[in-house]
Amino acid sequence: MSEDQTGLDMDLASGIAAFESKQFSRAAGLLSALAERGDLEAKYRMAIMAQNGLGMLPNPLLAYSYMKAAAEAGLSLAQHGLAFMYMEGECTDKNPQKAIKWFQKAAEQGLVGSLTTLAMMYEQGHGVEKNPEEASRLYRLAGFDER
Repeated sequence: MSEDQTGLDMDLASGIAAFESKQFSRAAGLLSALAERGDLEAKYRMAIMAQNGLGMLPNPLLAYSYMKAAAEAGLSLAQHGLAFMYMEGECTDKNPQKAIKWFQKAAEQGLVGSLTTLAMMYEQGHGVEKNPEEASRLYRLAGFDER
């Protein structure tokens, strides 16, 4: 591993540690350059901070851009985050159909939160036609007994 790569890995580890310990200004300083270079974990965390104004002013456009890029690259947590943005109309226009698509992508990777959110959407008919059977199937996949 090159010295540059070792430094980037250390910056990522330090940035994630700062994020997890709620030192958001420090996290933003460490993760911003990594996100610009394309690191998915950095993009995801920068999106969260930009969306919620953590360690920086809220920046919905930056939040959406980073979340979408990380989601499209296959990061399940970012797919889940992007789906919520579409479901709630945060940082982008509300679009339940796109929310369903991204929740499904994250659920296919085994993200339980996405499975349960999809189940609720089918249960309530939010963005999809109400389908109690599909809701039950998704709840079971998520590890929940029949509701």
